[in-house]
Amino acid sequence: MLIFPNIDPVLVHIGPLAIHWYGVMYLVAFASALWLGNRRAAAAGFTKEQVSDLIFIGAVGAVLGGRMGYIFFYQFEAFVAQPTILLRVWEGGMSFHGGLLGVIAGVIWFARKYKVQFHRVLDFVTPIGPIGLGVGRLGNFIGGELWGRPTDLPWGMIFPHVDNLARHPSQLYQMVLEGVILFTLVWVYSAKPRAAFRVSGLFLLGYGGQRFVVEFARQPDAHLNYVALDWMTQGQLLSLPMIALGIYLVVRKTSIKG
Repeated sequence: MLIFPNIDPVLVHIGPLAIHWYGVMYLVAFASALWLGNRRAAAAGFTKEQVSDLIFIGAVGAVLGGRMGYIFFYQFEAFVAQPTILLRVWEGGMSFHGGLLGVIAGVIWFARKYKVQFHRVLDFVTPIGPIGLGVGRLGNFIGGELWGRPTDLPWGMIFPHVDNLARHPSQLYQMVLEGVILFTLVWVYSAKPRAAFRVSGLFLLGYGGQRFVVEFARQPDAHLNYVALDWMTQGQLLSLPMIALGIYLVVRKTSIKG
């Protein structure tokens, strides 16, 4: 049995400025995306300036979409009662599925601005995202949030700020699944030319599949609990369209190359 290490959420204080671990994770995510994007920029027909623009637009879309998605997917009733909660970013709350929609909106804007086919941009940006997802989950772990369900497995972890039960360290499961395995899978798959949306489809299928499975180990949101069939969580429900669309994009017949 393990004990949560109770890590200080503040990495370092520089005078009155407090640098939080979670903020560092965002920086690492965007820096890794920029580095990986530049590695493949020339081969994909993009300039480094365009990559920088795309990463910036994607980052804005991820943050705005993540916040809006959290409110609309997880706090909608509270939002209807008090719309100002959308602006209370200091209270926390981000949604991957909302962030994904925000990134897609940013990709559409970028494609129109530079007059590039949408599928080319989406299939280019998809492989450079999973590392950011992984470090984000590490940030969740350091912050002691999004813990797992009770377990009797030997690596069960007690989160003292929650209770005295050994729980799945589900944040670390997701860090490995999203940040290591999914990245490796999509990055290697995208190394060769693929038909349009194949790379994006593999990402949707891979993320949606692992998220659906890991939700069985992750504690459901207390205010929502199960949202369907007395066992399905909101995260699983939101992942079903990803899985379906991912399967379609991977297996469909197309002659359009990415």
